[in-house]
Amino acid sequence: MDADRKEIFRYLGYGKAQPDEKMADFVEDCIKELEQAVSPKYLSREYPLKLLRDYGVDGGCFSVKSKNLSRNLQDCEQIIVFAATLGAGTDHVIQRYNKLQVSRAVVLQAVSAAMIEGYCNHICSRMKQEYEEKNRYLRPRFSPGYGDFPLECQPYLLDALEAGKRIGIKLTDSYLMMPSKSVTAIIGVSQKPEFCQVEGCETCVKIDCRYRREP
Repeated sequence: MDADRKEIFRYLGYGKAQPDEKMADFVEDCIKELEQAVSPKYLSREYPLKLLRDYGVDGGCFSVKSKNLSRNLQDCEQIIVFAATLGAGTDHVIQRYNKLQVSRAVVLQAVSAAMIEGYCNHICSRMKQEYEEKNRYLRPRFSPGYGDFPLECQPYLLDALEAGKRIGIKLTDSYLMMPSKSVTAIIGVSQKPEFCQVEGCETCVKIDCRYRREP
């Protein structure tokens, strides 16, 4: 596992400012601790796609009306349902420091957020290459909670992958995932090539988000 240091400091609110040496060393120490706790896993499965009128999306294992998701999936014939997690060990470490050292828990949260994002980017980049070898092209991954794609779709995606049984991802009553450093997403599959980034920030319409990456 690796974590993008720029992403970590972005999550910590540094913006374009540079951390001092003490903070940089503190982050490195947190990275080393989390590297011993994470157990990253992912699942993916392909489903047929139908785009309906009024921004309806029939993804085989779920149906939803979402203008943002529908636009993301234009010219696609299939979707990949995707889920990934860093495992429960990450939460255990953070919860321990929430009681012992809150400042370290805050940094561990930022590190683990960068880790799961980096892990998803790595897996999606590998999938993108594998699909392009078959003349099929992936769109940016799009997660429940982005734009108008509701969190209520989470259970359908996790059930489609049997993610609870296979990699231990469960849902709370408010549709949040446990372990907390977990991701679900839809990835469009098209026969038409387009230049697309696989990261999530670039597809999110929440342009006032304090954590949004600079273009």
